[in-house]
This record gives sequence, C-alpha cells and structure tokens, in this order.
Amino acid sequence: MRRRRARSGPPPPSHSPGKQRCRLDGEENNGQHCTSSSSDYSDPVYKEIAVTNGYINRMSRDELRAKLAEFRLETRGVKDVLKKRLKNYYKKQKLMQKEPTNGDSYYDYICVIDFEATCEEDNQPEFTHEIIEFPIVLLNTHTLEIEDTFQQYVKPEINPQLSNFCINLTGITQDHVDKADAFPQVLQNVVEWMRQRELGTKYSYTILTDGSWDMSKFLNIQCRISHIKYPSFAKKWINIRKSYGNFYKVPRNQTKLTIMLEKLGMNYDGRPHSGLDDSKNIARIAIRMLQDGCELRVNERMHGGQLMTVSSSAPVEGAPAPQMPRFRN
Repeated sequence: MRRRRARSGPPPPSHSPGKQRCRLDGEENNGQHCTSSSSDYSDPVYKEIAVTNGYINRMSRDELRAKLAEFRLETRGVKDVLKKRLKNYYKKQKLMQKEPTNGDSYYDYICVIDFEATCEEDNQPEFTHEIIEFPIVLLNTHTLEIEDTFQQYVKPEINPQLSNFCINLTGITQDHVDKADAFPQVLQNVVEWMRQRELGTKYSYTILTDGSWDMSKFLNIQCRISHIKYPSFAKKWINIRKSYGNFYKVPRNQTKLTIMLEKLGMNYDGRPHSGLDDSKNIARIAIRMLQDGCELRVNERMHGGQLMTVSSSAPVEGAPAPQMPRFRN
C-alpha cells in the first residue's frame, strides 16, 4: 500500500503536556467546550480547533503516534483513541491559553471499587449474591498515581459455603471467608480507613466502578441482608463504562474491562476476577482517560433504592465524609 504523504495544516502546539481535563465527562460537542464559562463559540480559537481536528482526522496511525511522541504523550492504543488523545491535547492547550480553567473544582481522589460476590455456575434468579471481597484503590487525581489500597474479605451469611465455581473464578478460598468478618464490621473498617485518609473532610473524593452492578445491586442487596441502611457516601459514583463509551465514542459492547484495556494498548495486570486486581486495572483505565483529557464525572446514583442517571451538566460534587450507616429494624 502506498504510504500517504504528511499533510500540511496547523500542527498541534509544542507546549509541554499538562494535566487538564475536558468537562462534561468527555463529551466533545464538536470540539467546542472544555470550560464551563466559554460560551462564545464565534471566537477564532474554535475555528482553529475545528481546522486542526480535520487535519488530525486525515493523519495515518504512524503520523498520529509520531506527533504524540513529539509532545511526550502516550502512543499506545487503537487509531480512534490516538486521534481523540491528540485532539483533546490541542484543544485544551488552545482553550487554556484563552481562559485558564480552575483545577480546584475537581475531586482530589477517586476510590475505585470492584466487589466480588458469591456466585454459582448457572446463577439462578433466586440466588442471592453476597459480597465476599471489599477492595478500594485510591487514585490521586493530581499525581495520577495509585496512592493506597484497601482489601478485606467478607464472611457470607446466606450461603456460607462457596461454590467450586466461585472459588475457581475469584481465587477466594473457603478459608479466606471463614476467617473474615461479617459485612457490617468490614464496612466499619472501610469507613475508618477512609476517615484516616481525610476523604470528604480535607480532600474531596468520589467513587468509581466498572458498571452499575457494584453499587446498585451488590451493595444494595448486601445492606438489606446485613440489616443496615445504604451508606450515604456510596449513593453516587462514576460508571467508567459510560464515561469510556461517551469519551471515545464507542458502543456499549466495547466497554468491558479487558476490551477497554486492549483498545488503550494495555494488558490486564494480575488475576482476573480478583477484586483488588480488577480495581487496580480499572484505575489504570481511569488514569489513561484523565491523561487523555476526560473529566471523569459522577454519572449514576441511587435514589429511593433505584438506579438513576446523573446529568453530565450537574456540578462536580464530592461524596460526603464517610459514616457508618444505622442498622435497620
């Protein structure tokens, strides 16, 4: 195949890369908003952005990688990801020159949580899933590094004997859960761990999950089993599958954990279906998305025991300081 010549056009600026984020969970709106106060799209800067987006759209994958390398940006990923990365870098640089954004309004930390629960091979509708691993990966949004982790196993009440399928899938043994605390005590330990890190007091934070089920199903069901109210700090979260699909413009069937990693040019690190390892890999995706210019925002919440969507135009609000919920009668 004949190699295409590099095309002329306004190349992205050669500023050193900084960590800025595009608002509204990465929704692009034709490349026209990255600051909440910039509403005058007649400004010549938006024409520059549109022209450069067209130039980037015509670049080959090799040309994209070369330009990203020039700006010391990540060069791994499929072509669409590379284009999105370069467009957002150029867009943010131009809009930051026009009107610097306030970086103080974003979360200081993101708590990535991916529960493991009891399961059976056929998972009949009447089977009750109980949380058996509670992991947290603490992601610092300023350094874009994993700063700390928490992990505790949980003793199930309804089905205390794990199925062989569950053991083989998760790597959690019967001995692990037999020696573990019941869920209320583990949740109390989680609350104390979060308080020690001053989440919700000194530092703003939110929760991030891989899908809706962790909070809307597993935690919701577990709180009923344990006769405790649903914790207020977990009522809103970022569903990274939605964020990834919106930001990179991909269909829902391309937002599974392993596919997201693959499209971003990364391999799974650790043991699949280990709650802690899954959480670390989800955090890696979140880091890459933040680097690519996505402002990960709360997009789901629990209200009246039901799962609801949070509008992308809602203000960025951190979760409340963690407190142990009251027991139900």
